[in-house]
Amino acid sequence: MNFVTNPTYVLAVLCFMVILAVYVGKTKFGKKFGAALLVILFTAVLANLKIIPSSSNSIPLYGGIFKYVAPISIFYLLLNVNLTSIKRAGLPMIGLFIIGSLATTFGILISWFFLEPESVLGESGKVIAGMLTGTYTGGSVNFNAVALEYDFQEKGVLYAGTIAVDNVVTTLWIIVTLALPVIMRYFWKDKTNIKSNIHTENQSHPEDENIDIISLMWLIFLGVTAYYISNVIKEFIPQIPSIITLSTIGILLAQTKFVANLKGSHNLGLYLVFIFLAVIGAYCELDAVFELKDVGIMLLLFAGLAVMLHGVIVVLLGGLLYRDWEMIAIVSQANVGGGTTAIALAESFNRKELILPAILVGTLGTALGTYLGFFVIYFI
Repeated sequence: MNFVTNPTYVLAVLCFMVILAVYVGKTKFGKKFGAALLVILFTAVLANLKIIPSSSNSIPLYGGIFKYVAPISIFYLLLNVNLTSIKRAGLPMIGLFIIGSLATTFGILISWFFLEPESVLGESGKVIAGMLTGTYTGGSVNFNAVALEYDFQEKGVLYAGTIAVDNVVTTLWIIVTLALPVIMRYFWKDKTNIKSNIHTENQSHPEDENIDIISLMWLIFLGVTAYYISNVIKEFIPQIPSIITLSTIGILLAQTKFVANLKGSHNLGLYLVFIFLAVIGAYCELDAVFELKDVGIMLLLFAGLAVMLHGVIVVLLGGLLYRDWEMIAIVSQANVGGGTTAIALAESFNRKELILPAILVGTLGTALGTYLGFFVIYFI
């Protein structure tokens, strides 16, 4: 067997690329990109240098990661979705976040009917619309959840191109939301800042939790069992996507005290996501990138217009209802970029009291995004 296609060798390389991406992502240079994007770039380079297999000579290991590792990773991340605690974010942030989520869906639908991307993207256009709805509701977990149901990740170059466009739009939106409070105050003054009475002292982040052997054995059991149950249900009710069932099981389990007390589900889920993203990078072949010409432009226009419409709706309704521009910017970023970038924005604005609410509404986006993504696919 050629060592390049040896599954043990390939898995070792993928694991090392995750390690490298996480370390580089902590540097001043790497923070501009983030570990998730870096692991895709690193494995893409290796695949194009023929050091590991790519999409044209894919190996069963890649298929196994798509089929098992990716959905279970989403399940683990959803175990941090505490629906009861989300109300602690306060009505303003929850209300704005729901507005932002619906604005994303509305933006995608208007972009769909205005640009008619299906003429360029074909049948893949509907799936991409669902993926973008999910990711601009609460982050990349939803993006991958929708993609997995339709095996879209196997469309290597198109999938990688969609990820690249998503990263460009998300980065631009970070710049927009950073500038939003300054620009909007020039035209439309804040109301008295709505300060949350939530104290962030001594609050731990999910990624700070160290996993122990008891938690690890329960998490592995729950992940495998939930995956099996979701597939059994799909056999009896094929109309319900297995990822929806798996997500629902995860959210329901997250509300129980026993599961909430398990440590390390976020770290375990995040690591498995990185392994999944490493394979996504390996699927990206430069030789085929040129095929994206018109497709790439359409993807950028489609995603860009949808996010712009999201922003307009959130600013107008948020201004009428609350007019706390920093909070509006943070909530919009929680939609488009996810909880992590929303927290970064709260730090940048020195709104310490909004850091925990940003985390909480970010988890709400993780819960909502997948459902809205499938809704858009079925609607259009």
